[in-house]
Amino acid sequence: MKVKKIPQRMCLGCSEMKPKKELIRVVRNKEGEVKIDLTGKMPGRGAYICRNVSCFEKAYKAKRFERALEVTISPEVYEKLKEELNVE
Repeated sequence: MKVKKIPQRMCLGCSEMKPKKELIRVVRNKEGEVKIDLTGKMPGRGAYICRNVSCFEKAYKAKRFERALEVTISPEVYEKLKEELNVE
């Protein structure tokens, strides 16, 4: 049997490669809207973050989301993402 390859993505906070399913995806669509994609299937440019508040803080301070998605991000999106991290 062939071993199935697990897709890996890099966290914006800690810069570690982790399985895609363990990370939260933030996506920018063609209209320039930024949303949190929990399914990992929305079309558009994606950036990934660990389910860890310290990684989020590090990425937020360095503006890594804005650099990765090539767009300015509203504070509401950051608030939703922080709530998502605090739920788990």
